[in-house]
Amino acid sequence: MTNRPWGTRRTALTRTAFIAAPLCMLAYGVIRLSDPDHGPGLTWTSGHIALIAGVLLFAAIFLGLLRLSKPTTGAARLSIQAATLLGLVGVVAVTAQGVIDLVVGFRADDRAGMDRFFESIQSHPGVMPAVYTVGPNLFFVGLLWLVIQLAVQRRIGVWRPVLVVLGTAAMAASLDLMPLGALLFCVALSPLGRNTTAHPTRAEC
Repeated sequence: MTNRPWGTRRTALTRTAFIAAPLCMLAYGVIRLSDPDHGPGLTWTSGHIALIAGVLLFAAIFLGLLRLSKPTTGAARLSIQAATLLGLVGVVAVTAQGVIDLVVGFRADDRAGMDRFFESIQSHPGVMPAVYTVGPNLFFVGLLWLVIQLAVQRRIGVWRPVLVVLGTAAMAASLDLMPLGALLFCVALSPLGRNTTAHPTRAEC
């Protein structure tokens, strides 16, 4: 029995990520709605595991979108690379936030205890901007930048960035709208996994 080449495994992972990442975020949103108290327990833990899995899979999506942009040169290449880097930094920030949420959920006995742990963690210098405010927003900035530039390059249809904008706006308006935002991401992104090894030269339908 022989192992599949790394390139084949990477392609398979990327194609899977384009579908699985938004679905994991959808799962998190639905699980969160089922826990109105947002307290420690199985629901909190399972929801955040789904969130972390989805965000980590988005790292593969960012790299897949970068490959979809090729070949590019000059300013366009620097732009797409900058967008990818911002997105990956955002992935790290959101993942860190999810891990903190998991640890706090394991350590606290109730919601009041969780709030005390969160206050203690967030009081450390740099934690709020890195993990809770600026850092996570880079995830969405990078994603929007990537899909808009791909649309400008006519690599993807212009309606895809529109759906990503709407999905981002829904999530920004309220975490209760996370399922809607995730569904919009899924419609916009999931078919692109098939194109990560091909580079269309004109816009999609």
